Amino acid sequence: RHTRAAHGFCPGLGLPVLCSLCSLRGGLQDPGGCKGLTGLVEEQVRICQRQVEAMDAVKHGAELAVKECQHQFHSRRWNCSTLQGLTLPHKIPSQQMGAISHPAAGTRESAFIHAISAAGVAFAVTRACSRGELEKCGCDRKIRGVSPEGEGGDDRGQNTSCSTALGPSGTPPRTSPSSLPGLFPSAGFQWSGCSDNLSYGIAFSQAFVDNPERSRGISSSRALMNLHNNEAGRKVRVECKCHGVSGSCEVRTCWKVMPPFREVGNVLKEKFEGATEVHPKRVGSRKLLVPKSSRFKPYTAHDLVYLLASPDFCDWDPRRGVFGTSGRQCNRTSPAMDGCELLCCGRGFHTAQTEVVERCSCKFRWCCSVKCKQCRHLVEVHSCR
Repeated sequence: RHTRAAHGFCPGLGLPVLCSLCSLRGGLQDPGGCKGLTGLVEEQVRICQRQVEAMDAVKHGAELAVKECQHQFHSRRWNCSTLQGLTLPHKIPSQQMGAISHPAAGTRESAFIHAISAAGVAFAVTRACSRGELEKCGCDRKIRGVSPEGEGGDDRGQNTSCSTALGPSGTPPRTSPSSLPGLFPSAGFQWSGCSDNLSYGIAFSQAFVDNPERSRGISSSRALMNLHNNEAGRKVRVECKCHGVSGSCEVRTCWKVMPPFREVGNVLKEKFEGATEVHPKRVGSRKLLVPKSSRFKPYTAHDLVYLLASPDFCDWDPRRGVFGTSGRQCNRTSPAMDGCELLCCGRGFHTAQTEVVERCSCKFRWCCSVKCKQCRHLVEVHSCR
């Protein structure tokens, strides 16, 4: 329940702009097409008009993000549910049907949504560049030559990869290998191949996804939080392969790639679990976000931060983007969050029997098919009261 949008609606994100884009199926070539999108700020409309071809990649990035979010949180009380079929608050535009229910802004869950949203757009635009789908960019062939001696430090001759997040300044990575000291796994490797155009994908995500927050002004604590979490979602990665007799790694060839999106989701879920609660503090003329308690670890550009404690997500509260857990299936024997005791918030659960049809007694037939029987059996299903 509450895990998939109905057929005909494209799952979106908690960010209003991306949700409205998700319902598009064309028509942006019309001069007024981009202006007709509900929720876009002025600069986003201009980006849309200048780069109509990139909007399909933005849409794809939104789909990736919502699917990954639902995968990571499928067994939690808040499970990245979609809003399809629900009565929405008056402030939510009708074009956002199918969007992720956005929990109260400023919470840990909101931090994850912003991070995975920014990552999804950067990922999709970067891949579209590498596949030659966008006229204004392609794969990155500028990185050539041999890396400087002494960079990296791991010379064990193994195939390795490493990643780094952008700094708080929000600038995309430069394409010169020497501009990224400490990033590379070994000294003296050969740059080659067609790297993912990370600079373009990240810069596009920064310009498009971050713009609503920047338009609110960096004096807003929530804007500072969202911009930081957007940046934490964007990763740079270097992959290398060794060449030589018996894998001796006499020559190491490296190229820059986006990590698989599942890997991005796994990393951001870990960051979600270890997110730092912060509060605004004025330092001179600047407002900064600092850990709320001196006992909290200092956060880095890689970490997620949040301003407000999360609700328990037990009871229906549509104004806060909370569906509650009533009707959700649970695991009676699990002590974890997917167990009936925790998922049902102590309300108890119903047990019912349902018939399941599965393929069984499968046999391979020459050549070349597999023939199976259909087996029916009863299973117990537990759902929260």
